[in-house]
Amino acid sequence: MPLIILALGIIALFILIVGVRLNSFLSLILVCLGVGIAEGLPIMKVVGSIENGVGGTLGHLALVISFGAMLGKLMADSGGAQRIAMTLIDKFGRKNIKWALCLTGFIVGIVLFYEVGFVLLIPLVFTVAAAAQVSLLEVGLPMVAALSVTHGFLPPHPGPTALSVLLHADIGLTLIYGIIIAIPTVLVAGPWFYNTIKDLKPKMPEGLYNSKQFSEEEMPGFAISIFTALVPVFLMAAASITKLTMPKDASLAVFFDFVGNADMALLIAVFIGIFTFGLNRGKTMKEVMNIIQESVLAVAMILLVVGGGGAFKQILIDSGVSQYIVKLMAGVNISPLLLGWLIASVLRIAVGSATVAGLTAGGIMAPIVAATGSSPELMVLACGAGSLNAGPPNDPGFWMFKEFFNLSVKETLRSWSIMETIIAFMGLAGVLILDMFIH
Repeated sequence: MPLIILALGIIALFILIVGVRLNSFLSLILVCLGVGIAEGLPIMKVVGSIENGVGGTLGHLALVISFGAMLGKLMADSGGAQRIAMTLIDKFGRKNIKWALCLTGFIVGIVLFYEVGFVLLIPLVFTVAAAAQVSLLEVGLPMVAALSVTHGFLPPHPGPTALSVLLHADIGLTLIYGIIIAIPTVLVAGPWFYNTIKDLKPKMPEGLYNSKQFSEEEMPGFAISIFTALVPVFLMAAASITKLTMPKDASLAVFFDFVGNADMALLIAVFIGIFTFGLNRGKTMKEVMNIIQESVLAVAMILLVVGGGGAFKQILIDSGVSQYIVKLMAGVNISPLLLGWLIASVLRIAVGSATVAGLTAGGIMAPIVAATGSSPELMVLACGAGSLNAGPPNDPGFWMFKEFFNLSVKETLRSWSIMETIIAFMGLAGVLILDMFIH
């Protein structure tokens, strides 16, 4: 019954958004209320779950998305994004620009949270697509695929890292195996998969892209533009390195743990951008602050929609759907790696959160790994791959992709959801192939 209610809830969500054309945020909240009550939660508990889901999701993402939007608009309105885009086009050529964005997403994604990398690179995607006169998805999908793969497979991301600790896996070995699997997965789920959805041609979202073409003199230099854009990457990478190589209480580790926090790293980058993209380019402080204000107005509804996705996820967790699925999977007699992937996949579809799905599956599989002698490193990757499966609408990432790429729900299912499914199955295939050589 819980799964039937979940299925009906998702169907109702599609009808409200696609059929009735109700605002996505309002639709999500209505479905949350209906599913929560139908799953047996007390009415006030439903309201509390919605509040916790929105708050828990936006508590981190509100700062990340807002700071990222500020930095991105400063970069776009100063000509910095155009400078980076023109340089990439010159180096790679217009025909190969999607490979440039794919590589950029992979490098940035190794050290950044998915959401941080997304909001950091999305202005660059807009500018590159316009400058190269190609579809927004042609350069955007490869970038997003790379970010998603690194988020699910590679430490030092919190999901794979926590799974490594939970399963007593060697983090370095997990990273090596993960990269081996990640590279072909990104190529298939990104540039190759785009060839199947070329008919999708979304328009640039209003308020997030500056269509002005800057002259050579108006644009900042490439070095200062790329430095400012990558400040968060440098700070978070330094934090990850010090965590792995220094005691927690070491002064340098504490310092980088602070400045390398996603919120702080982006905040620091915003202040650097205020100077490099604003004051240093001849703008007054008032003009720069107007840019900052416009950037936040542009992402206000995006924040609400993402928060609504978080509310849906929380309702499913609090109503016990995830525990119900765990009980259903108990006693299934198949390969431990396949079982770990399958449990994570089902949980991902049910609760939306990749981190929740991966860690719950890892907790279930930990004693099985110890009992069967399975590779803990490959189990980390199996659970990580499964945790990305399907890209369901109860995942806040679904709505981020939809809103930033200006897509309909149907188009998001055709692009984001299928891309995530490809990543999950490619990850499973890679794990099973590596297991043949290891054992």
